[in-house]
Amino acid sequence: MRTTELVDGFRHSAPYVNAHRGKTFVVMLGGEALAQQQFRAIINDVALLHSLGIKVVLVYGARPQIDGALEQHGIAPAYHNGVRITDEDTLRVIKQVAGVLQFDITARLSMSLSNTPMQGAQLNVVSGNFVIAQPLGVEDGVDFCLSGKVRRIDTQGLRRQLDNNGIVLMGPIAASVTGESFNLTAEEIATQVAVKLKADKMIGFSAQNGILDRDGDVIAELMPTEAQKILTKLQEQGTACVGTMAFLKASIDACRMGVPRCHLVSYLEDGALLQELFSRDGIGTQIVTESAERLRRASIADIGGILNLIRPMEEQGILVRRSREQLEIEIEQFMVIERDGLVIGCAALYPFEEDNAGEFACLVVHPDYRDADRGSLLLKNIIGQARVRGYARLFALTTRSIHWFLEHGFNLVEVDALPTKKKQLYNYQRRSKILALDLQ
Repeated sequence: MRTTELVDGFRHSAPYVNAHRGKTFVVMLGGEALAQQQFRAIINDVALLHSLGIKVVLVYGARPQIDGALEQHGIAPAYHNGVRITDEDTLRVIKQVAGVLQFDITARLSMSLSNTPMQGAQLNVVSGNFVIAQPLGVEDGVDFCLSGKVRRIDTQGLRRQLDNNGIVLMGPIAASVTGESFNLTAEEIATQVAVKLKADKMIGFSAQNGILDRDGDVIAELMPTEAQKILTKLQEQGTACVGTMAFLKASIDACRMGVPRCHLVSYLEDGALLQELFSRDGIGTQIVTESAERLRRASIADIGGILNLIRPMEEQGILVRRSREQLEIEIEQFMVIERDGLVIGCAALYPFEEDNAGEFACLVVHPDYRDADRGSLLLKNIIGQARVRGYARLFALTTRSIHWFLEHGFNLVEVDALPTKKKQLYNYQRRSKILALDLQ
């Protein structure tokens, strides 16, 4: 990697490091992911999240490992409506498999060799009775035996361990109040833990980098209702991985119960977890309670983000330079587009009440996001505000974007058409073109 690439990588990831620090993530590693060689790298990346100040609960599954072990013991796996029926012999095998996986994951998180990403790391891996289970019971006349579901989560105990800088490791076996052991799905445990902890994210892994559209491209973002339609279609087709469909269903449930975002990334692509969390557009699919991107009025907290956007334009002479102090005074005039806590677009409406007009100013969209017509979105919002205020005209000054304004209905006008106060401030050296849009 060239030095500039390394530096750019640090600079682009820094806002996400700051945004994620102190947050709680529930990471679900299905048995399919644990069976891959890439598993070790994923564990290293989970440890890296912890080192960056993220509170991590790691939930592991073991579906394929359990099926393989049952076959070796001559026990035929039994299911009803996609749920495993767990008799005593089956549970005995599941305990063995879950125990081996727990020790393997713990050992991997404990590694600190000098030639690995874990060098110098001191992680406390904590497991315990944080989940209280209860039996699933009987359905359609079928007794699920020792297959269970979550009865309650010890959220205080979990928070205590997370606050003490531990990584909590949870498997598919949980005890009941009667002292019995039950086999639960990792997806349900991850979902319930994320909901009860009010986690900021739930993360899962699949063979593909998320959910693909008809053209084979990753769908970056889905609302729960959209994800449900896709899940229903996948279930009808029966072509998707069982683990992928299980996590997709879990994500839909988690989002509907208050978890803001669930991410699905590939366990086959090296660093997919880090790319998803620490880059602008990510690499997988997010299931979100609301869009990761929103248009809203700016606040004082946005000044740093707005300055980062407009400074390059000011240095090129495209925008008139604004000081931080001036921006603080004018911040109520600004609208911003926010994505993942970062300001990626802004525009302002300056009032000229005495002339019944407004100025559309300081339109900037981050270079990485200029292909989705966000400038038009900002303009549409400003036009709406101007009309609500009863302005007869909206005008703009530009040295570079004349055709863009013309395409959006503006017309070129002379300096005399400007409001009186703006006319007095017009810079004849810049020779900005003046465009106006009639609103009435």
